[in-house]
Order: sequence, then structure tokens, then C-alpha cells
Amino acid sequence: MQLQYSPKNNPRVIIIQKLYGKFFNKDEKLTFPKHRFKKFIKDVVKGTIERNEVIDNEIQIHLENDIKLKKIDKIFIIIIKSAIFEFLYKPNVSSKIIIKEYLNASNYFIDLSQTKYLNALLDKISNKIRA
Repeated sequence: MQLQYSPKNNPRVIIIQKLYGKFFNKDEKLTFPKHRFKKFIKDVVKGTIERNEVIDNEIQIHLENDIKLKKIDKIFIIIIKSAIFEFLYKPNVSSKIIIKEYLNASNYFIDLSQTKYLNALLDKISNKIRA
């Protein structure tokens, strides 16, 4: 039986929302309410913020021909950054699971055509990072 999360319970949706708030409103105070996956959410959010330069570097190296950071939707970048953090620092989670979870979460933020593009980008970068 596969668990279906409502958007407010989906850990990746929460991660994307927290990162969006922090990256685009520097004064935002990060809080992590009680949640089954609170530790995971906190790890990914704080880790993505702390390792933002490393993650930006990975984007430059592996996706420079695929995306122009200045022109791409902010929410799209947040999704890519948090997924890259997981590819790099959550080795016990398979790439396929990470990609699937972020694609599911992205449905709350972007339309289907963008989701297909996101899938291609995440697949490409996961293959490079975890080669």
C-alpha cells in the first residue's frame, strides 16, 4: 500500500516551502513544527542552505547548458537545489526515490510540462553526481 500525503504532510513539499521562504526572504525565521519526518525535513532544509555554494557549483558544472539560473522560475531552482542536496548528502536514499518524491511534490508548485523538464534535469544530475 502506497502512502499518499496531503500537501501539508508531504516532507518534500514542506522542504520546498521552507527553502523558498528562507532564500527569498532572508529575515524569515525557520521553524520546524511537529512532523513525523521533522528530523529529515530539518536536515534537508538546513543542509541545503548551509551548502548552497556547493549546490550552485554542481548546477554550474552539470546543468550549465540546460538551464539559465537567472531566467528560471525560483520555485524550480529550490526544487533542484534540495534534490541535489539529497543526491550529495543522503546516500542511503536511492536517486529514483529522491526524483519520484520531488516530482510528486513539484505537482503542487509547477505545471505538468515543467514537471517533465524537471524530471529530465534531476535524472541527468543524479547520474552525474552519483556516477
